[in-house]
Amino acid sequence: MPEGKIIKALSGFYYVLDGENVIQCRGRGVFRKNKITPLVGDYVVYQAENDTDGYILEIKERKNELVRPPIANVDQAILVFSAVEPEFSTLLLDRFLVLVEANGIDPVIVISKIDLLSTENMKRIQTFIEDYRTIGYPVISTSSVTNEGIELLLPYIKNKISVIAGQSGVGKSSLLNALNPELELKTNDISTHLGRGKHTTRHVELIELEDGLVADTPGFSSLDFIGIEVEDLSYCFPEIYKIGHSCKFRGCLHDKEPKCAVKEAVEKGTIKNYRYDHYMEFLEEIRDRKPRY
Repeated sequence: MPEGKIIKALSGFYYVLDGENVIQCRGRGVFRKNKITPLVGDYVVYQAENDTDGYILEIKERKNELVRPPIANVDQAILVFSAVEPEFSTLLLDRFLVLVEANGIDPVIVISKIDLLSTENMKRIQTFIEDYRTIGYPVISTSSVTNEGIELLLPYIKNKISVIAGQSGVGKSSLLNALNPELELKTNDISTHLGRGKHTTRHVELIELEDGLVADTPGFSSLDFIGIEVEDLSYCFPEIYKIGHSCKFRGCLHDKEPKCAVKEAVEKGTIKNYRYDHYMEFLEEIRDRKPRY
């Protein structure tokens, strides 16, 4: 049986790329029965009825998957956050970072719309950029208007499956258009009434770009930590996980335990206060999610 990769899911159809050909497929009823949904990025076995239509018979094992956006087998996440309009948020960025870290996906942080920054705000954003680079994250400043930073992003895309994600209105489609003007993806301005972007991307689709595949995804602004347990959270904060090895007690959650190396590092400034605050906020959120007896 032929095999391929789902590159688009739309209205119950799955578009499977097999070499040069794209086959429009439907999923078998057994998937619905077993509550399995084929995802963009899935490697599948399909049966072709003709040159253009077929049925998906089997979904190969996934190395990872995201719920929102719904996509599988991702190598890296390009997290796009605007410097302004909407305003840059470390809290929201850290939410995205936790989600992709928990799924074993490498993050690349892109700060968009830097052409709109005042000199004062540029210094503020630059401080955050240096913070995240010190942690070990690649951070690229870009402008889809001036094309600044676009070339620096291209090597990250090559030969990888990337999901491009972030709050709606940050310029994800504009960024993809800057990377490849032939895409002509629809973009929209920020809604001045709501202070956020209108959703211009309605479905998930893998787009061929620089010898890689990039997923343009529907915008979203909130994330739930489904499947992440309290003891897993520190893994998603690399600097906390690294310093946490020096804590006196094994399994320290860096909360109320004595002789916690992480809390000492926060006091010394080795770990940024806002990162620790976000860690604690997420820890409480995960705790509150669980039933209490």
